[in-house]
Amino acid sequence: MFGIIGGSGLAKLSALEAPRRQVLRTPYGEPSGALTFGTLAGREVVFLARHGYGHTIAPHEINYRANIWALKQLQVEGIFALASVGGIRDDLGPGTLVVPDQIIDYTYSRDSTFCEAGSAVTHVDFTQPYSMSLRGRLLGAAAAVNEALADGGVYACTQGPRLETAAEIDRLQRDGADLVGMTGMPEAVLARELELEYASLAVVVNHAAGRGRSRERIQMSELEEVLGKTMVRAVRILEASLRSVA
Repeated sequence: MFGIIGGSGLAKLSALEAPRRQVLRTPYGEPSGALTFGTLAGREVVFLARHGYGHTIAPHEINYRANIWALKQLQVEGIFALASVGGIRDDLGPGTLVVPDQIIDYTYSRDSTFCEAGSAVTHVDFTQPYSMSLRGRLLGAAAAVNEALADGGVYACTQGPRLETAAEIDRLQRDGADLVGMTGMPEAVLARELELEYASLAVVVNHAAGRGRSRERIQMSELEEVLGKTMVRAVRILEASLRSVA
């Protein structure tokens, strides 16, 4: 069974067959919501809406530890995490799908580790923050269903919930970032601490501040349409990824 974490634009996985919900509690509190079990592309999966099913939880308020712990309790084989992002790099415009391969963390004051006072200090290798195996599965699945998918990119994770200034995006670009979002961390590192395979499928919904159509301001009214259309393609790739599982 694989875990799927849905971000903005995917608060419900409507393609899920025979869905059933289960409330789980963890030593770190409650996850973002009940977990939904069902079948997708003939495979059993469990789905969790990162922002809650009513999209009521801001990025900095998400209980990332409870979310990842709950999926570990369920013994998932790996996690596919969907995320809505802004495109910094010129070729990553609205409607682009990306499988990032690196991440830079700009967040603060988030519970970012399971290593707490009284427990043994654990240093995890985070050189490659995403699972190479799951990334390869997503890329192969996209090719199988003729969906364009950008291979690689540096995801900058900012605190939110506000969007960035144009100057901040300039800084992120100087740092080497290609995409900007608000939920990639600490989600990825928490999965690594619990030895869970984790990969992200990023949906570019807008040019980042100061870029392209967002040069003067981000047109919020345009995001929903792009998100809806592109998320359909992302789910198609997810389904193909699950069909490729032996």
